[in-house]
Amino acid sequence: MKTTRIAVLAYDGCMGMEIFGLCDTLLVANRVAQALEGAASAPLFEVTVISLTGADATAAGGLRIGTRRAPRARPDLLVIPGMELSDRASCLQPLRRLAPETAYVRRAFAKGTPVAAVCVGAFLLGEAGLLNARRATTSWLFAADLAQRFPEADVDAGALLVEDGGVTTTGSFSATFDLAMHLIGKAASPKVRRAVARMALLDDRRASQAPYIDSRMLARPSGTFGAQVAGWLEERVAEPYDLKALAQVFHVSARTLLRRFKDDAGISPLAHLQQARIGKAKLLLESTSQSVAQVTAKVGYGDVATFGTLFKRLVGHSPAEYRRRFKTAARQ
Repeated sequence: MKTTRIAVLAYDGCMGMEIFGLCDTLLVANRVAQALEGAASAPLFEVTVISLTGADATAAGGLRIGTRRAPRARPDLLVIPGMELSDRASCLQPLRRLAPETAYVRRAFAKGTPVAAVCVGAFLLGEAGLLNARRATTSWLFAADLAQRFPEADVDAGALLVEDGGVTTTGSFSATFDLAMHLIGKAASPKVRRAVARMALLDDRRASQAPYIDSRMLARPSGTFGAQVAGWLEERVAEPYDLKALAQVFHVSARTLLRRFKDDAGISPLAHLQQARIGKAKLLLESTSQSVAQVTAKVGYGDVATFGTLFKRLVGHSPAEYRRRFKTAARQ
């Protein structure tokens, strides 16, 4: 089997764990494959940490990472780790200090190299224009910011890994391991993939970051039209959603309300309301003994089955499954 050559682009301010977690997991995969399928077989992966200059990169927190200069030969995949973000506003502005890296990523993709970003590395792909008209994800904490910064991208805040047209994006920083398992699944047999997952204590069935979304931590627009609408909706999560009536409350047309709210929040009012309802439901399931039917009613749904379907679609578990998995953890 052909060895997959992977280049990981390090730069000042990147998240070191996203680099080392990927490199070490793929190294383990090489060793496992050789043990299970013959020591003479070619390694599954050849991973090189690169930078534009070949000098050491200083990762977030001050850790120094040795690199090689970006090679002339085209790798089979270029991986971009995320960066430390000092505040929410920073991800809504052009990443000027990373302009050389952005240009490099853009050129590499134009020459036919597939790219993958871990966590908020998706913002660098957006800067390079690679998310336009593509599905993408990032850390759920910054997904709305990604959608606002790059409105031509179709951002799925709940997805753990999205691959679209040679561009792969992942959820939050531990998703570097999910990216590694994804790559192992492509290059190795199911036996090797299962063995790596077991040795590394990785959940190779994890498919969504939705169960971990805490709506209380999400960005809230302040002093804007969208913030006013969002606040009004959140105070009335148990009330039916009526776009026309909502527009009348704010003295605009339904079309104007949708446009202005999307400009401010990056999503539709209904999507925001659903997030608020699901967030409240998760909190009730974690912290109370109310029945699923009672929780359903408290978040504005009259039919338990309908709510259960929505909850499972957005969270990845049924309400009962979510309670079993997260209520104990919430008490600790």
